[in-house]
Amino acid sequence: MKSFKVSYKEHERLIVDGLRVNIVSYLRECETSTVNTTHEHMQYPISEMREAIKYLLADFEKSTIKENKEELNLKQAPLKVVRYSCIRLHYELFHLHVAIPKVLGKPELSFIASKKCLENIQQSDIFIQENFSNKVFTVNGKSVHYVEMLSDSYECIKSICALPNGQVLIAENVNKNNRVMLLDQQYQVVSHLDVSAALNDMQDMCQITPTEVAVAVHIYASKTDEVQFITVIHRELVSGRKLQFQHGCYGIAHHQGDLFIASGTALFKYTMNGKLDRRLYVDAFTDGTVDQCAVSPTGDRLYIISRHQKKLLTLARDGTLLATLTDPAILFPRGLHVTPAGQVLVCGGLLPTVIQVDWEGKIKLATLVTWWGGMSPVSVCYSSSTSSIIVGQWEDTILVFRVE
Repeated sequence: MKSFKVSYKEHERLIVDGLRVNIVSYLRECETSTVNTTHEHMQYPISEMREAIKYLLADFEKSTIKENKEELNLKQAPLKVVRYSCIRLHYELFHLHVAIPKVLGKPELSFIASKKCLENIQQSDIFIQENFSNKVFTVNGKSVHYVEMLSDSYECIKSICALPNGQVLIAENVNKNNRVMLLDQQYQVVSHLDVSAALNDMQDMCQITPTEVAVAVHIYASKTDEVQFITVIHRELVSGRKLQFQHGCYGIAHHQGDLFIASGTALFKYTMNGKLDRRLYVDAFTDGTVDQCAVSPTGDRLYIISRHQKKLLTLARDGTLLATLTDPAILFPRGLHVTPAGQVLVCGGLLPTVIQVDWEGKIKLATLVTWWGGMSPVSVCYSSSTSSIIVGQWEDTILVFRVE
């Protein structure tokens, strides 16, 4: 809305400036032509001047300034609807948030409140996806941040999660240890937690709550696959419960109490307690066909990157294949992320790029980042609090791209 207003005001300024120039020019012309005219002969030039200025003002009225203002109002109208709807839903959710502790001992009221919360959240998600999921990012700047620790020799930033408070969690394979690091708003390491003690075991990470993440771990040495939960408490990382699985854990995503696990050849849906709901999708051709997964804010789209097939797959909630995207920019894709507004980001493994894909997973909307001479990108995420895309590499650095 601000951008539209600036554009309109600039157009309005140009039109008014043009009118001013025309009037001043005409007045000078009149002044020159009447300088030697006697008083009794002034009446006709003045009436002529009045008519001429009247025509100039009429032309101003007919200019595109009115059309531009109408166009401005038309463009702003749907944005205002979304804005007011979000404010209303936020207001209702806030009051439900205040009311829930008061009804915890009353099952019926608690059930009604939780259902109302879920309805409002789903409405918010739908508003966001319909209006913002295909908004293309514009990159406005880049910064490089080193996240190395003493004694590190081999680094690979496998996954990144940006928390609502501006802190960032990175899952990093380091030498013969796998650790999760907590970075502050300046991307400095403030805490770390070792997850496993075998090379290249940690695979992916997803956010569960504003302070909790789940880490997918595939331990090659013991052929064990698990998900470990980690919580941020007062700038410290605290290890929580673990879930073990009988298949590979290479990718992980979460949506409203559902866990989605990419096993390498299939995509599974689990409850938060580790109970299998169903196998949503399978491609048993070889490992590397179902590497990482992500879910849309509304939960109606699931995304999979397949390294061996060099594709981005889009599934319906029930696992039905909806779209397949191949592009030179995602040869051997590594990183996959869906923003809170539904924008889909994919980073390539062979080509150092980050692209944005439409929410249907059918077309590439833009190549946001391309860089050469550095290490390949491995992971990507978007931080709403800083309006930036954060990219992890095959080294101890993250690249932060400021976007609009």
